[in-house]
Formats: sequence, structure tokens, C-alpha cells
Amino acid sequence: MVIVNIPLDNETAKIYEKAPLADKKKMQILMSLWLREFENPSISLDELMDDISNKAQLRGLTLRFWSLF
Repeated sequence: MVIVNIPLDNETAKIYEKAPLADKKKMQILMSLWLREFENPSISLDELMDDISNKAQLRGLTLRFWSLF
């Protein structure tokens, strides 16, 4: 795993800093999936969000999965 610094607004940074470790892992997974989508930036935001959702579900990242954390 590589650590990168991403500037965030103060409120978002506070949310991350205060989050339990399990929630931070969820955020890291979601951020990884989201950033990978920028390899093909020519699609609309709606299409991007649908695609991320579909890929997450295919990887087993369902509501049931997230509730285990």
C-alpha cells in the first residue's frame, strides 16, 4: 500500500480523523475504486457513479459486506 496526501476541506478531514478504523478502511476502499475510474474520464458523472456501484457489487462490496465492519 502507498500513502498519498490529498487535500480535503476541514469538515471532511475531521470526519476521516474521527472515524473508527473499520470506517477508515471502508473509505480507503471506496477512494481506491473511485480514483481508478479516472483512467477513463470521458464518461458523465452519473455513468461513473453507476459503474463504480456495479464494480463494487461485483467485488462483493454490498450493503451486507459494509455492515460487517
